[in-house]
Amino acid sequence: MKTATKSTRSSAKSTAAKATATQSRSKNATTTAKVKAKPTAAEGLHALFVDCLKDIYWAEKALAKTLPKMAKNATNKNLVDGLNSHHTETEGHIKRLEQVFETLGKRAVGKKCEAMDGLIKEGQDILESTEPGPVRDAGIIAASQKIEHYEIATYGTIIAFAKTLGMDDVAKLLHQTLEEEKAADTALTGAAYNTINFDAAEADDSEME
Repeated sequence: MKTATKSTRSSAKSTAAKATATQSRSKNATTTAKVKAKPTAAEGLHALFVDCLKDIYWAEKALAKTLPKMAKNATNKNLVDGLNSHHTETEGHIKRLEQVFETLGKRAVGKKCEAMDGLIKEGQDILESTEPGPVRDAGIIAASQKIEHYEIATYGTIIAFAKTLGMDDVAKLLHQTLEEEKAADTALTGAAYNTINFDAAEADDSEME
C-alpha cells in the first residue's frame, strides 16, 4: 500500500509539473505573439501618413467650398482673379490626393481637420465684420495666407513621410501641390504689399478724419 501511495504521489507531482510547464510555454507563446503584433516604426509612420492624408483631404474639400465665397466678397480684381485661380488649383489638389489614396489601395475619405475648420471660420468672421472694400480685401488676404501657410506646412510634412516610407512617386505628386501652394502664397503677399494693404490704410485714415 505504501509503495502504491508513493507511486500515486509521484505521478501527481509529474502531472502537476507537466501542467506548469505547459502553462509556462503558453504564456511565453502569448508574450511572443504580443511582441510580434506590436507595429514597427514603419507601420506606425504609414498609419500616421494615411491619417494626415485624410486630414488634408478634408481641408482641401472644405477650402474648395470657401474660396468662391471669398472671391464673391472681394472687390480688388487681382484678388478676385487670384482666388478664382486658386479655387481651380484646389480642385486639382483634391484629385491628386485621390490619386494618392488610389496608389495606396485605399478609399479617399476625409477626416475633419480642426485647424482648417478654425481658419475658415476666422475668414468668415472677417467677412461679417468688415464692409466691402480694401479693408475687407486686406482681411481676406490675411485669412487666405494663414490657410496657405497651414497647407504648406502640412504638405511639407507628408512629403517627408512619403520619402521616408520609400513612396517616391507619391512624394512627387504631393510636391506638385506644395509648389502651387507656395506660388499662391507669394501671389497673395504681392497683392497685399503692392495694392490692397495700402488702399486699406488710406481707407482707415479717411475714416478717422
